[in-house]
Amino acid sequence: MTRMALIFAGAALAEIAGCFAVWAWWRLGASALWLVPGALCLGLFAWLLALVEVDAAGRTYAAYGGVYIA
Repeated sequence: MTRMALIFAGAALAEIAGCFAVWAWWRLGASALWLVPGALCLGLFAWLLALVEVDAAGRTYAAYGGVYIA
């Protein structure tokens, strides 16, 4: 359970960082170089979510989507 919590925490931080980098470039006029670490963070986000155990993935992604939409 601790491993899963760490994976989700890391995925959340990577998603936030990646989305912020794109937002900063697009909306704040930051340098396009912000897109490089942003893309790396979003890639890390996807990779970390791929590490989630298959048995828990469906429920987890449904809960995550519900929180994101809310």
